[in-house]
Amino acid sequence: MELSRLGRRAFSALAGTTVLGLALGGSVSGRALPASGASGPVPTGPPPGPPGADGLRHRVALDRYSLLVDGRRLSLWSGELHPFRLPSPSLWRDVLQKMRAHGYNAVGVRLAWNQHSPAPGEYDFTGVRDLDLFLRTAAETRLYVVLHPGPRIGADVDAGGLPGWLTATAGRAGTTDPAYLRHADEWLRRVNAVAARHQYTRGTGTVLLYRVDAPRRAHLSRLHDRLRADGIEVPLLHPGTPAPWAEAEHTRDAAEARRVHLAHLARGVTLHTVRTAFGGTSWGWLAAPSAPAPAYDPTAAIDAARRPTDRLAPLHQLGHLLRHVPDFTRLDEAPEVRAADARIRVRHLANPDTGAHAYVLRNDSATDVTSTLPMGGADVEVTVPARDAGLYATGLHLGSGRKLARATVQPMTSLSVGRLDVAAFVGRAGEMAHLVLDCPHEPWPTRLDEEAAWAYDHGELHVTVPLGENRLTRVRIRSGESDRTTLLLLADEAASLRLWPYETPSGHVLVHGPALLRDVALDGATIRLTGDTVEECGLEVWAPRGITDVTWNGEPVRTSVSRAHSLLATRRLPGVPEPVPPALDGWRHRAENPESAPDYDDSGWRAADLRTSHSTTPVPDGQPVLFADDYGYHYGDVWYRGRLTGAAGLESLSLAYSTGARGLLMAWLDGEPLGTHRMSGDGDGTGTWTATADFRLPAAPREGPGAGDSPVLAVLVRRTQHGQDDHRAARGLVSAAFAGASPKVRWRIRGAVAPDPVRGPLNNGGLYGERHGWHLPGYDDGRWEAVSFPREGSRGSREDRRQGVTWYRTTFRLDVPPEVDASVGLVLDDAPGGDHRAQVFLNGWNLGEYVADRTGAPQTFVLPNGILRTRAAANTLALAVLSGGEAPAGPGAVRLELLGSAAGGVPVEPVASPGRR
Repeated sequence: MELSRLGRRAFSALAGTTVLGLALGGSVSGRALPASGASGPVPTGPPPGPPGADGLRHRVALDRYSLLVDGRRLSLWSGELHPFRLPSPSLWRDVLQKMRAHGYNAVGVRLAWNQHSPAPGEYDFTGVRDLDLFLRTAAETRLYVVLHPGPRIGADVDAGGLPGWLTATAGRAGTTDPAYLRHADEWLRRVNAVAARHQYTRGTGTVLLYRVDAPRRAHLSRLHDRLRADGIEVPLLHPGTPAPWAEAEHTRDAAEARRVHLAHLARGVTLHTVRTAFGGTSWGWLAAPSAPAPAYDPTAAIDAARRPTDRLAPLHQLGHLLRHVPDFTRLDEAPEVRAADARIRVRHLANPDTGAHAYVLRNDSATDVTSTLPMGGADVEVTVPARDAGLYATGLHLGSGRKLARATVQPMTSLSVGRLDVAAFVGRAGEMAHLVLDCPHEPWPTRLDEEAAWAYDHGELHVTVPLGENRLTRVRIRSGESDRTTLLLLADEAASLRLWPYETPSGHVLVHGPALLRDVALDGATIRLTGDTVEECGLEVWAPRGITDVTWNGEPVRTSVSRAHSLLATRRLPGVPEPVPPALDGWRHRAENPESAPDYDDSGWRAADLRTSHSTTPVPDGQPVLFADDYGYHYGDVWYRGRLTGAAGLESLSLAYSTGARGLLMAWLDGEPLGTHRMSGDGDGTGTWTATADFRLPAAPREGPGAGDSPVLAVLVRRTQHGQDDHRAARGLVSAAFAGASPKVRWRIRGAVAPDPVRGPLNNGGLYGERHGWHLPGYDDGRWEAVSFPREGSRGSREDRRQGVTWYRTTFRLDVPPEVDASVGLVLDDAPGGDHRAQVFLNGWNLGEYVADRTGAPQTFVLPNGILRTRAAANTLALAVLSGGEAPAGPGAVRLELLGSAAGGVPVEPVASPGRR
């Protein structure tokens, strides 16, 4: 949540009109001045219109206040969406439309190098990795793009996004080491070949800013030249950029989100980034040790199931305020203002062009605080909830020559629609909203809803409204001095989430009522709206002049003209029928891990006989390199088989291993299980866990006539993720030590086969079933044994207790109506004390790992539509269960659950899910 900029005083010392050349890449036309050519800072004015691939050249620059797009100030409100965390390209449009509707004007895009590159020199930008498609979709959704291709992106991704093969190459990542730069340059060159075609400056897309990793100035200079050579001409952002930008992440609730973002606003930030706007999933082996759960970032305002959460309201309100009210694009510190109660801290700012003032109030105490604050020439009583913040304004122009004198509620938006000037304000349900407008001439207010009251006194119009739960209150104000009408809208947080401003080429539109407004099109006298409903709701539309008819999702809506000059639906829009997911039955299962048997043929495995490694983990003296990455196995489980000679008298053995979070080791000697060891504790702080598993032998190992060539030690390691801060740390076995004998060991190693050409390199690991397609649709499991899981709330009767791997498969069908967008999850329950891990595969896609905990708490896996077939098509579900043998080898109840549904959505194309050939 740190502000990524210089202190305000140091920043203010920079020339107000200077484009920050190297730090931000310079102006696209080589000009030092913004498009206005003014001798001083560009004045506050209307923001640029929504972006698109319009075929026109655009100029992008930055002064000490804000971005300048074609000479107009732009306050950037960007939310991060990681395309790789939503492996269904059709749903990219869904989330982008939701972001735009909720106030974002830009999307931050991080690109994970490891998703695109399975091996040095190999790159894939197809399917769920189609960057060109994503950037086209962002432009069609009319969102700017802030592109961040790394090479290292963090984002709780395995190795911070660096590819696994980089761990076994020379060169230190994140430096100017030539060996590393050769690979990093190639990655950026491949990205830039796509990104350059979508730059807003060229009019061929909406890429507005390019974020780079440049920890040192020398590296930045070189990278600047590299990117310019690749055709990247938009401004560059980096951690040392002296620009007013900041990002916030992992806010616990709406109050903390409001506190953090308003603190940034108080510091002059106009380039805001929300991490993350959409959570998504860490499917496959994507997750870093810092966030190993499949559902990523439970604090995101839009969760992995694409549903809004309770953190969305302050982001929605602030986004629309910054998008539609230009006063906040140029703010200076103003004289100090203090609240009567010292528990409320105040930051006072002012716009030198418009005379508008902003007051950011913060209450860090544990109780609500009510205090007076000098504001707009009067002492105003305000209440700031516990550990929350508030934004108040004075001097805002509301159109028709009217100006906001002061208010006890936060402004949300102000826009002109037809002959109306509409201003929306938001507060908490149950509080009394008080607005005061400067009105030199006595106005003619009209109370359109019963709750509102008003009084005119000495050139000020006082409006008071008790804010109701999920209720919008309207007040109309006319005057003989203007032919324009002012409409005040007052809402609580719930009602604010049903207010949808929208820009069209013919002017603004404002819609109230539905759960989501996706798109607006003006067609003659008809306004065509598309969006979502969840429950029955009303529909109210404020549209440009000449609009008389309304359609909703293609269907005509009968309306009448209301006293608020809106088109008001005479009937409520319908809600959504809730689909009922089918029960999961017809399960079949089969035990796996033939690799543990002494007579298993491992002749095709790689000999683990290297003596040196690029890992930061030292190779133990006298032992070969056993680290999985050195043999090309970078993701998922890995098997080792060691043939022992001279093992007579062996009493015990110790296996040192190194993993990411939730690591696991299983060992067998001549097919007999020795035991299972699980990682615990907090690791080393850089994303690596190390441990030694000690095993006593149940009997003397075989050696001699009739016992084969030598006893065989088989070891399965769930190696899990590379750390973001030390991606070269070893994964897998590190060393083996013995007591009672000193055998020689000839090791062989086996991990994943060639990367899945469709699902990518992080989809599969080295389990036998994965190598032979047991997780894929079309695999013939007809000879597997039938088995049933217990129903929810009951206890299972399965007593299959064995150390090793057991697979379960079933198929199911969904039949969701085409007009319904249903989000479905897979829930795995367990009895307390479970000790197993389950890898979940849907139609061959690895959706993450279930880890049983001591409480038996259920875990939910979001099944992304597209991978999940929802329109009367078969789905294949497979579970690969690793169990230590202390409990039944499988989860408890396994069920589908409806996570949310809406009438609307976007068309979803099936994601390619090839089966077993």
